[in-house]
Amino acid sequence: MNAATTVSVVPDWPAPSHVRALTTERSAGQPGDPYNGFNLGNHVGDNPGRVVAHRLSLVQQLRLVGQPRWLTQVHGARVCELDEPGDGPAADGSFTTRPGTEVVCAVLSADCAPVFLSDHKGSFVGLLHAGWRGVIAGVIERGITQVPAEPQDIIAWVGPSISQSAFEVGNEVREQFLAADPADQKYFTRKGDRYMADLPGLVLARLNRCKIAFAAASDCCTYSDSGRWFSHRRQGRCGRMASLIWMAGAP
Repeated sequence: MNAATTVSVVPDWPAPSHVRALTTERSAGQPGDPYNGFNLGNHVGDNPGRVVAHRLSLVQQLRLVGQPRWLTQVHGARVCELDEPGDGPAADGSFTTRPGTEVVCAVLSADCAPVFLSDHKGSFVGLLHAGWRGVIAGVIERGITQVPAEPQDIIAWVGPSISQSAFEVGNEVREQFLAADPADQKYFTRKGDRYMADLPGLVLARLNRCKIAFAAASDCCTYSDSGRWFSHRRQGRCGRMASLIWMAGAP
């Protein structure tokens, strides 16, 4: 895809109009090339200059003041508050209460679930990177407890991620979820000696257990459409989509 053209999807949630959020699409012309398309990940082996061009194009199109706060994602549960522009720390979630485009929360993904957070007033915005390791580690619960709002006021949207039809895991993964909550059994379907896991369902279950005001998920499966999405499970070596959220003005 041309670096000057960004295609994206936006959350379907009850956020106020000053809250801006999106997930970029791959838009690949040659899906067999692991990096072909709008790759925004600079840690996956792609040509560094091309990634820089894509990131600059993203900033220009969205009319941001500077680069989003790219985190060093580690599949953990750390969630940090962003105060100033610049590179983000090692974490799998971030949030801000600052209006304007100076501070833009961001996560990269290629099957893991981006989880958008705000409240009905749009007093803050946040993003979590939720793969199965992060979910087990508690990134959802950590995010809900750290953002500056009561759970009953928080709204969440789970962005494009791998669907249950494509996400095969071993029993050791299933057992880790069931150890935390046996009710998660319903998100696993047996396939021989392995299981098909419903990652969006597992994320939504945790959001709902936190008793937040609203939680819903995209029906886009990153595994199923190679032209539209990067997928680590499908491709192995591949690029990354970006999810971004910011406040275009004050609440």
